[in-house]
Amino acid sequence: MRTYYMAGNWKMHKTVAESVALANELKQALAGAKDKVMVAPPFTALAAVGQAIKGSSIILGAQNMGPDTQGAHTGEVSPLMLKELGVRAVILGHSERRHSYFETDELINRKVLLAIEQGLDPILCVGETLAEREAGRLEAVVGTQVREGLKGVARGDLPKVTIAYEPVWAIGTGKTATPDDADAVHAFIRSVVATMYDGDAAKALCIQYGGSVKPDNVAELMAKPNIDGALVGGASLKAESFVPIAAFR
Repeated sequence: MRTYYMAGNWKMHKTVAESVALANELKQALAGAKDKVMVAPPFTALAAVGQAIKGSSIILGAQNMGPDTQGAHTGEVSPLMLKELGVRAVILGHSERRHSYFETDELINRKVLLAIEQGLDPILCVGETLAEREAGRLEAVVGTQVREGLKGVARGDLPKVTIAYEPVWAIGTGKTATPDDADAVHAFIRSVVATMYDGDAAKALCIQYGGSVKPDNVAELMAKPNIDGALVGGASLKAESFVPIAAFR
């Protein structure tokens, strides 16, 4: 049976108490989930959420990390600090990091390589803006982000990496790429990975879709052959909307 990877990105929402409350709800509701589930609370709540989901199959994830293990980097968080809290996965290159905080492909690649080196499983986010899509640059933009993001990743380490395709125009807008459109981009990403590695590596790669995933569209999206899971934003902030996504079957 195919296994999906459902991840909740809570972004800059929820106090520690609110995060723990949601984590407790999810731990109970998703106890029998068939698929891989991850939650990424804000940094301030990582330790508490880690304790709350202890003993469950839910993976603790971080929303970002710094490109170094230590040093004079004010405001950054080291992968060593994340691992100490029980973090196992980290979201890197999210469109909000790229566009609001001007993170480059080079910086994101440094983080991907460091995450793998430190035993964390990276979710590498890629995606185009509406202007880029309308200008016919979707493949150029997404292809570059994939190639640059995976630069230096060894063939043997590729199974540790998940790619999340998130069309920027569909994040938090209520707009969603049609399942066929999303699947076509996922297939394109696999073709890029096949040229970098090989066909088997591309076929085995986990590629999530992110962009206004909701309980009423998740099954149709997951039915597509190249979509292996979801990176969920707004709908992950409440158990009543995230549970039907994470346990859609």
